[in-house]
Amino acid sequence: MTSRPEARRPVGLWVAFGAVHAWLAFLGVVVAPASSFHDVDLYRYWMFVGLYTDQWPVLDTAWVYPAGAMVPMLLPALTGATTTVGYAIGWCLMVTLLDAGATVALLRHRAGTDGTPRTTGAWWWLGFLLLLGPVAMGRLDGIVAPLMVLALVAGLRHPRAAALLLAAGAWIKIAPGALLLPLAVAVRRPVRDVVVPALAVSGVVVAVVTVLGGGRNWLSFLSTQQGRGVQVESVTATPWVIASLWRDDVSVGLNDALVTWEVSGPGTVAATQVLDVVLVLAVGAVAALLWRARQEGRAVAALLPGALALLSVLIVANKVGSPQLLAWLAAPVAVLLTVTSDVGRSWLRPAAGLLLATAALTQVVFPWGYTRLLSGDALVTTLLVARNVALVAVLTLAVVGLVRTSRPASVPADEPG
Repeated sequence: MTSRPEARRPVGLWVAFGAVHAWLAFLGVVVAPASSFHDVDLYRYWMFVGLYTDQWPVLDTAWVYPAGAMVPMLLPALTGATTTVGYAIGWCLMVTLLDAGATVALLRHRAGTDGTPRTTGAWWWLGFLLLLGPVAMGRLDGIVAPLMVLALVAGLRHPRAAALLLAAGAWIKIAPGALLLPLAVAVRRPVRDVVVPALAVSGVVVAVVTVLGGGRNWLSFLSTQQGRGVQVESVTATPWVIASLWRDDVSVGLNDALVTWEVSGPGTVAATQVLDVVLVLAVGAVAALLWRARQEGRAVAALLPGALALLSVLIVANKVGSPQLLAWLAAPVAVLLTVTSDVGRSWLRPAAGLLLATAALTQVVFPWGYTRLLSGDALVTTLLVARNVALVAVLTLAVVGLVRTSRPASVPADEPG
């Protein structure tokens, strides 16, 4: 028979869920809309122009996002795209519903021996959102993060459903598409269960965009990113951000076309070119570890650590470092905490703890300390450097977890249940 405290846990979780999301919405809509919800108002503007002038991104002009991003942007606009606050509230409600779906999936994925849900992953997920702050709601990443949770929960039980979710998420923002790699390695029939569903989603998106007149622009999100420099929040920018505190030849400036702050100085141009190569090599290294796990019969165990390692690589070895990217890492960690037995937590627990600290530091830097960071404040710069070091540590732990799960079956390894 379930004890009363255990039975009440999900109730307390949902009360906390409502409070956290109300708080994040309040911060974004009321307290700091100009910074943390700036992108949300940009989404509203694009949809307003589309609805009232019939000039749509992708369909009529090149766009920085994949074509599927119009779907979540358009939904809040259907109830009103003329007011910033009204659209922002609709956006927050949409993100809250998606997060609720992800939380339900975490609670239902695996129950304890007494039939009660395991709430560790769900509580961690909620704590992460709170610590990351309003940016956890005020970006497209707030849409794709719960989709990644749903896909990873479905995982090997329903690989085709997971592939459909990841492919749909990739057409909103590219990151979820990366998880198709560990999923394909993990399943027994990758072509049938992963490749075909993903291609089906992509085919539908391309067909719809082409029929609506955007055939020339459906890949424009790739070309519009070519002018990016090293973003000030990125891990790569760390040496230049530190140097900017005392060197006049290192500065932080606004990229007007992409509305991002980037560092410039000796070596930054070369760094962007090197990173393009390093990122490919790092992804290849993770793919090799995943393939090794498959060869050793450990592909199932490697799925979630592989997802975390791959997403960590995409953040650490990248010239882009927007604060909302941390939401990507929350998905595999929340699912790992839900399905992993105690024996498998020697690397996971510190990784989860570090990621919470990283989220908190990220919120302090953005939005609350961002102006001071751009003006060269030493304290905020130090916090950003600490955040970036912690991200590298998370990547290291994720790789350790992936290597351990790649061991031969005769060797004990940290393995998800």
